[in-house]
Amino acid sequence: MQSGTRLGPYEIVALVGAGGMGEVYRARDTRLGRDVAIKVLPAAVAADPERLRRFEREARSTAALSHPNVLAIHDVGLHEGVPYLVEELLEGESLAERLVRGPLPVPEAVRVGVEIARGLAAAHGKEIVHRDLKPGNVFLTADGTVKLLDFGLAKLVARAASPATIAEATTAAPSTELGVLLGTASYMAPEQARGQAVDPRADVFAFGVVLYEMLAGRRPFQGATTTETLAAILRDEPAQLPGGVPAPLAAVVATCLAKEPGRRYQRGSELRAALEAVQAGVPPAPGPRRAVTRPVRGWLWGAA
Repeated sequence: MQSGTRLGPYEIVALVGAGGMGEVYRARDTRLGRDVAIKVLPAAVAADPERLRRFEREARSTAALSHPNVLAIHDVGLHEGVPYLVEELLEGESLAERLVRGPLPVPEAVRVGVEIARGLAAAHGKEIVHRDLKPGNVFLTADGTVKLLDFGLAKLVARAASPATIAEATTAAPSTELGVLLGTASYMAPEQARGQAVDPRADVFAFGVVLYEMLAGRRPFQGATTTETLAAILRDEPAQLPGGVPAPLAAVVATCLAKEPGRRYQRGSELRAALEAVQAGVPPAPGPRRAVTRPVRGWLWGAA
């Protein structure tokens, strides 16, 4: 879209970015006199009436969250038959961009993790599952707030594909629909990689991958191809976290990354409580059917 294009009361200012999830523009809300972000979804969503209905339903559900750690959705509409979302405009960088510079200090990783967990807890409390949690969908604002992006959008954009199809495709442009799936393979829970139904516990697993990556500067499951990555998720245990990671925090990561969903934290609220306990310096409650973690030994947070 060109600068000056109007979508109802919204005037396009400039393209911010584009990818498999669509195009994002900076725009001006002429009614309220504020800048917003407009996400224009791929035309394939509009071409499928069922996906279009799901898009509207997901947008309304996410808009109803109204949580400081979830990107606010202000409006939803159609432009020449193509669906778009009007969202709050964020200034800062994605967690993926931050991780290019290396791992986060432990206190900062815990702070970011707590805010992600709070956003997930709010979503799971309304029976909303993210399904595509990854550093690219976590935004670190200029004022330090953490925002979760793109709730439920991945399943609307990605075409139907079996796990075998995903595994066989080892290369794809990020802008393709299959590329959306390939880009998130490292964060898929085992049951998601098998093509099974997902629930909040899949988000918990993906969170564990993100937290591990924040602490170690690398992903726990990473192969040379998508096939190898999915195989590692199903079969392998992650390498030990760096020695500077406190045992209670490592135990939280291990619980999140359990292969069996029943051995993970069951919802974002449990995950949030465990991380807040770590942040406060007290032993977190154990995950389902896991041994109680050993007591905290007086470790101290360093300066972020």
